[in-house]
Amino acid sequence: MSDENNLPPMVINGQYVKDLSFEVPGAPGIYGEMAGQNPEIPIHVDINAAAIADKTYEVTLHLRVEAHLSESKPVFIAELAYAGIFTLNVPDEHVQPMLLIECPRLLFPFARSIIADMTRDGAFPPLMIQPIDFMQLYRARMEAAETQQAGNA
Repeated sequence: MSDENNLPPMVINGQYVKDLSFEVPGAPGIYGEMAGQNPEIPIHVDINAAAIADKTYEVTLHLRVEAHLSESKPVFIAELAYAGIFTLNVPDEHVQPMLLIECPRLLFPFARSIIADMTRDGAFPPLMIQPIDFMQLYRARMEAAETQQAGNA
């Protein structure tokens, strides 16, 4: 049995905030305008993965939250790029699903906490983002790639 067979399938080498932004464009007036109103809070999620060394990758979970009372009345905008460095010891066919499903799943709780703290520190109730189905995001990404490939053929 070789040493390679004894390696864990995934090693988290580190994780960090890569980019962080929070703004309240209508402050201080927006706090009074929000009385009794619940803003719409769409959350945009994206995942990027890039090789940085042999079997080692940086995976970045991008979250963008744009709360607004109406199309023209933003409440706050929060953006976070939270990244991790992962070493994967899996067969090549498992690398992409690991990078786009398992790695972001491990990063998400930390990113969620940062967003909650950021919104709380911005004088809003802490935004607790619901768990994200990274498997579904991966499937949607693969279907979109297949559709685009079929359209280019």
